[in-house]
Amino acid sequence: MSAVAAQPRPKEAPAARVLDVDGLDVRIGRHHLLHDVTFGIDRGERVGLIGESGSGKSLTSLALLGLLPDDADVTGSIRLAGAGGDLVGARERELATVRGREVAMVFQEPMTALNPTMRVGEQVAEAITVHAGRGGRDRRPARRRAVELLDQVGLPDPGDAAKAYPHQLSGGQRQRVVLAIALANDPALLVCDEPTTALDVTVQARVLDLIVQGVEARDAALLFITHDLSVVATVCERVLVMYGGRIVEAGAVDEVFRRPRHRYTQGLLAASDLDDVPTGGRLPTIRGTVPPAGAFPEGCVFRSRCDHATEACATTPEWTGPDPGDGFACHHPANEERAS
Repeated sequence: MSAVAAQPRPKEAPAARVLDVDGLDVRIGRHHLLHDVTFGIDRGERVGLIGESGSGKSLTSLALLGLLPDDADVTGSIRLAGAGGDLVGARERELATVRGREVAMVFQEPMTALNPTMRVGEQVAEAITVHAGRGGRDRRPARRRAVELLDQVGLPDPGDAAKAYPHQLSGGQRQRVVLAIALANDPALLVCDEPTTALDVTVQARVLDLIVQGVEARDAALLFITHDLSVVATVCERVLVMYGGRIVEAGAVDEVFRRPRHRYTQGLLAASDLDDVPTGGRLPTIRGTVPPAGAFPEGCVFRSRCDHATEACATTPEWTGPDPGDGFACHHPANEERAS
C-alpha cells in the first residue's frame, strides 16, 4: 500500500471545525435510509467512513453536497465552514455556490464524472471559472492554472494531457484529472467516494498519496469513503463505521481497529484479516447479506446477522462514549475490558 501514514495533528490549539452533521435523517419514498447521522470533521483532519455496500456511505456523501433526489425528505443539520448556514433545506442556487468551492468530491468512476466531449484541461478550467466573479471569467489564466493543477496531480506532460479527451487517458490518469478538478478551488473539505476501487494496486497507492498531499497542502479536511480497511488504516486518523444507515462506532483508527467495540466492526476486521487463515482454511465472513433499503430490522440494525444478538437487541442501543466522534452503539460490545 502507499507509503503515506496518517499522523495525529498537534494538540496545542483546538482545530477549527469544517463540517458539523447533526441528526441527519433521510427518507426517500417509504424507505428510511439514514438515521440520526451525527459527526464532525476538523480542519486538516482525515476521516474514514467504512461499511459494506448498502450501508449508507455514499448516500451520506450525496446528502452533504445536496445531490439527493428531489423526492428525498431530509431533516437534521449540515453545517459547513464558509457556507454561511445550514445546507439542509438550502436552495439549489445556494448549494451550487458551495459545491466545488467549500466542499468538493472525487467520485468512484472517473469516466462517468468527466464530460467525454470536452478536453480535460477545459474541464479543469471550467471548475475554476464557474466560481470566479465577473472579473475572473477570463479563461486564459484558468487554462494556465488547469495545466498547473494537472502537473500537481502527477500527470506526465500536463500541457499535452490538458488537450486530451477522457477516453484518451488511462483510468488512473482520469482519476487524477477528477482530483485536479476537486482541488481547483482549494475546498475546505474534500469528499472521496471509493476513488481507487477500479485501479490496480500500484496506481491506487499513487492516487492515495496525491489525495493526502492535496489536502495537506491546503490544510483541508478529508472524508474518505471506502470498504477497504487497509486504505483507512493508511490514510485516515479517525474512522466512522456505518451500517443500516447508522453510525455504529467511531473513534481513532488505531484504537477502533485494535479493539473494536461494535460486533459489526469486529466482523469487518475479522473478514479483512487473512494472515492467520491456514492454507485451505475457511475464510472469516459476516453471515448473511446486507438487507435491501428499508428492510433492516428494528432495534439494532445488525441483529439479524449478529451471533451475539439477544432479545435486548430488538431495542435500539444507546450511544456509549464521550461524544459522537468517539464511541459505539451496541448492547453486547466486544472487548469490554477497553472501558475499564
